[in-house]
Amino acid sequence: MTAATLKNIGAAAAKYQLAVLGVALPGRNDPVPKGTQSVVLLGPKEPGFWPYFKQQPEYQNRLPNPVDRWSKRTVPMLAAKTGGTAIYPFGGPPYAPFISWAQQSAAIWASPVGLLVHATAGLFVSFRGAIALPYAVPDPQQPAQPCATCGPKPCLSACPANALTGTGYDLAACHSYLDTAPGRDCLDNGCAARRSCPVSQTYGRNPEQSAHHMKAFHP
Repeated sequence: MTAATLKNIGAAAAKYQLAVLGVALPGRNDPVPKGTQSVVLLGPKEPGFWPYFKQQPEYQNRLPNPVDRWSKRTVPMLAAKTGGTAIYPFGGPPYAPFISWAQQSAAIWASPVGLLVHATAGLFVSFRGAIALPYAVPDPQQPAQPCATCGPKPCLSACPANALTGTGYDLAACHSYLDTAPGRDCLDNGCAARRSCPVSQTYGRNPEQSAHHMKAFHP
């Protein structure tokens, strides 16, 4: 099979409302097929992912884990078009190191609060899967790190529970706050720190999508 370019992969992914978010070189012990030379990271393409996803059978049949089930159906179809293998950020062990792969890419960094931040998706960056390719795919993206020019850095003070700051993540405080009446805002609209990011605010993520993931995080 002829090697696909990143542009080709992005065009194919867009048909499923997915976007190429980065490219990484796997480590020697990473759980990928032997001979893998590139890992292409895929995530929701906004705006539009959630309305598209709601039309899919995995959402409409109301069975558990609809987004993961959709990913298990969709990412292999993209992988087949490129001669690659589908990899997922769930379903382990072994678990694929999506965070370290992301930080290798040219468009994703660690934010001031420790969460990943993407040049386009901001703190709403997330992954539905990846394609492990037996050939190298250059990553032409060289965007500027958005946090470097973000003067106010609102993510550092946006969490109403003070659970997510520059010193770390207090998971217990986060869950405790979500059990309160004011916590409904985060449950219904998504993490306040993620929403505060100026780049996140331009990405067009549907609040209903954030609410779905918050429900999974805090049943």
